[in-house]
Amino acid sequence: RVQLLESGGGLVQPGESRRLSCTAPGFTSGNCGMDRVRQAEGKPREWVSSISANGLATSDPSVRGRFTIYRDEAKDTVYLQMNRLTPEDPAVYSCDTSAWGGTCENYWGQGIQVTVSS
Repeated sequence: RVQLLESGGGLVQPGESRRLSCTAPGFTSGNCGMDRVRQAEGKPREWVSSISANGLATSDPSVRGRFTIYRDEAKDTVYLQMNRLTPEDPAVYSCDTSAWGGTCENYWGQGIQVTVSS
């Protein structure tokens, strides 16, 4: 089974930026879309952003204009650039593959914590 590998989480101060990465060692994800979801403590999981296999992107209004999802084909990696982080953004962020724009089964990363605190 394919396991997506995530990195880039950690502690940031309000207003700062952070970039999350999602890749799949040994697996070519070029034919996969990618979703980013998050789950804050005590709250249900919520969708954040998605990118299709051919680069179309969309985000939830709560992060639109602050978060950007994009992919680097050469590195076979999808990034979530998070700017102007607020106290409403802390959560465990996860990536998963989708069939948007391609043909791909659903694989998940392990999730990574992002904490926003001064």
